[in-house]
Amino acid sequence: MSAEQGIQIVGALLILAGFVLSQMDRLDPRSYAYLLVNLIGGAILAILAFQGRRWGFVLLEGVWTFVALGGLIQRARGKAPAGGH
Repeated sequence: MSAEQGIQIVGALLILAGFVLSQMDRLDPRSYAYLLVNLIGGAILAILAFQGRRWGFVLLEGVWTFVALGGLIQRARGKAPAGGH
């Protein structure tokens, strides 16, 4: 496995861990932890997709990253972000 593939797996696992834990009611989708793992995982995958010129994935992961960032900003300002899955 190449280093890039390892990094891709880490990014995907971060997003999946947040999702699975929220489905198991172990992680609130409005929590800092959930938003942070989505932000980091999405950013990793968006950057790698951009480097590989995989534009559909750039769009998907870029939007995923910015939505998570928006949720973190809302939390920092004292507003609860919209719940979601």
